[in-house]
Amino acid sequence: MARRPRLHMPGGFYHVTLRGNHRQPIFFVDTDRELLSLVVADAVDRSAARIHAFCWMTNHLHLLVQVADAPLGQLMLRIASRYARRVQASLPTTGHLFERRYHAVLVDADSYLLTLIRYIHLNPVRAAIVSDPADYPWSSHHAYLGKNRPTWLTTGFTRQLLGGDAVDAAERYRKFMSTTADCRWGEGTLQPRSDQPYILGSDDFVARACADVWQPRQHRQLDDLIAECAARFHIQPGALASPSRSHHLAAARAWLAHRAVADGTVSVSGLARRLGRSESAMRQLMARHPLPTA
Repeated sequence: MARRPRLHMPGGFYHVTLRGNHRQPIFFVDTDRELLSLVVADAVDRSAARIHAFCWMTNHLHLLVQVADAPLGQLMLRIASRYARRVQASLPTTGHLFERRYHAVLVDADSYLLTLIRYIHLNPVRAAIVSDPADYPWSSHHAYLGKNRPTWLTTGFTRQLLGGDAVDAAERYRKFMSTTADCRWGEGTLQPRSDQPYILGSDDFVARACADVWQPRQHRQLDDLIAECAARFHIQPGALASPSRSHHLAAARAWLAHRAVADGTVSVSGLARRLGRSESAMRQLMARHPLPTA
């Protein structure tokens, strides 16, 4: 029998579905979706996870999550429990709001990220709620078109896959969304493996997922941004993590932090760890050195 992969893969990407109990609604007024966004923002900040795509449907939700050191289960428990308590406090009924278990599939982001994002964003179209995902306000589709990005949503990684600057990436995303290929789970390329139903990926990806030591592919997005920062400020990349507190290095670190956060490359706390500094020190640095406009 094939070995089932461990649930927790640091740095791994997961397609997560959480449904209402007995497929009942989980949203009752529009402000409930706003409440869920606040709950997700807090949970993401506490767990250092990244959300690359989302869609809030009437009786279920979709998330494309990249976990950090904290297991996916901790993130989902915090989201489900906090949201359920807040919503149920205003309802006359009792009982579970969500199914007891969320469904998660480990995804090879290099091969399936864009296809999965399209699948998530086309949920309202498949449900015949709208004919165009742009007409559905409760998904990350708008953020990839360059509009209304929640602060807790990471788009930089996907924009890097699309290529070009922000405007080019938005146009390429728009064209990518114009086809409905692979828009249903279990069809086309969106078919988890029969031998490993909790994985969407190649033989190599499955082998790494089932290995004794999980080895996610390392994406050099932050390294690339550090290199750009070093070139811009005419310094060596290693100087950013040096003990020096010179004004020039402080400005460089602040620029790097502003760009990393704006692009969704890494959180302030993650960058602080990379540079050997505290999160509070990084935030103070960003406040003293606003992002250059030129």
